[in-house]
Amino acid sequence: MAVTLPAVVEELLSEMAAAVRETARIPDEHLSSLKFIFGSSAIQALDLVDRQSITLISSPSGRHIYQVLGSSGKTYTCMASCHYCSCPAFAFSVLRKSESLLCKHLLAVYLSQVMRTCQQLSVSDKQLTDMLLIEKKQEA
Repeated sequence: MAVTLPAVVEELLSEMAAAVRETARIPDEHLSSLKFIFGSSAIQALDLVDRQSITLISSPSGRHIYQVLGSSGKTYTCMASCHYCSCPAFAFSVLRKSESLLCKHLLAVYLSQVMRTCQQLSVSDKQLTDMLLIEKKQEA
């Protein structure tokens, strides 16, 4: 079973994607809705997208992850398929306290998909596995 975002977020992202396909821009009302739902994280996520900080890394086996260069200069690993980010804010605000739906990095991933601005990098299966293992060692 696929993990999904709350319906209101799924609908907003879908409407934003449709608007980008039709007009190549996101309407102001969608941006206002984004800010209403996510607060200041929305602005921070849009800034990450504007700075082209999101990279989709894929391997020949079809596995993929996103890496987001955060505003602090640290790179975080995000997995959109299960709504996960390796940043401390995700662990604290999303998982532990349930104060937020997403961290700014994961929201930036979804917005970069909507806006079609994601950098892309193809790596071998071993390289992708090594990236994930290095990330895990850094967290420990």
